[in-house]
Amino acid sequence: PLGYTVQVQRHILDETFPAWGESKYYTLDLQHTVTLSKLLSHLYVLIPALDNDKHYFVSKDEINKLLAKGEGWLSEHPEKEQIVNRYLLNFRSLSRTALERLDLEKTGEVSENEEPKEVKDCKQSLHQKRLTFTLEQLKATGAKHVLDLGCGEGKLIRMLLKERQFEEIVGIDVSHFELSKVKDRLRWERMSERQKARIKLFQSSVVYRDKRLQGYDAAAIVEVIEHLDEDRLIAFERAIFEFAKPKHIVLTTPNGEYNVLFETLPEGQMRHDDHRFEWTRAEFETWAKGVADRHNYSVRFLAIGEVNEKVGAPSQMAVFSKY
Repeated sequence: PLGYTVQVQRHILDETFPAWGESKYYTLDLQHTVTLSKLLSHLYVLIPALDNDKHYFVSKDEINKLLAKGEGWLSEHPEKEQIVNRYLLNFRSLSRTALERLDLEKTGEVSENEEPKEVKDCKQSLHQKRLTFTLEQLKATGAKHVLDLGCGEGKLIRMLLKERQFEEIVGIDVSHFELSKVKDRLRWERMSERQKARIKLFQSSVVYRDKRLQGYDAAAIVEVIEHLDEDRLIAFERAIFEFAKPKHIVLTTPNGEYNVLFETLPEGQMRHDDHRFEWTRAEFETWAKGVADRHNYSVRFLAIGEVNEKVGAPSQMAVFSKY
């Protein structure tokens, strides 16, 4: 509760006239009296913004961190746009979403996650169907040691725990924040030692080679790939199918053809602001068959949700099995 007077010095190199062979440094002094908690929240945001670099993969989860630490001051900051852009490494889609949410905070409006109501309602029911169907496919493989790649807050992990078949369950996510939520939702402190021994959680990315992912019976990749830029799918393919190479892979992604059935979803817009693509059934099958052929997997395709004659189901699944 005490006020602290803080002076921050930032040395800035001016290379306006490199031909002159001169380098000039300027010192920027920032002074303000704030509580310690506010100081720490400012530093959490401003240090990476000033440094303009992060040494880990930046995803949509960084928006939630930014807004949580910037609550009460960032929306009013005169350099708000520059801070947001630099904190999010100038990823336009992420910065745009963060700035829109800051504007909503400033006007006192409540964000509905930027999705039309029909899409949200569909996802609420579809999400459970998708997880249940994924669980069924994993059980059918006979797998005992499974990966949940991009596990998020751990809903599938909680379902897997209820099945004695699965002796080892590993949750992987790029976000440390999401992994901490998994433990909270599992009530980690109250779990028996026997249950804890079945679970491993660690931070990693589906586009990086990681020896810890090798040797598993099966992997679930539920609604993950559409959050990757398409030029990173090659890295994803190699990391999972070439290096980790679980015996079975259950992968789901939205069916973009189904979007026309959402009346309030504007034409050409995707279901979520962080989606980089939403493939048609033909595009998904072409990609999946190519991956399977290149890495000695068979693949079969399944529909998730109610199937429409013309546009198919809202979500699509590929089940890969190693030869």
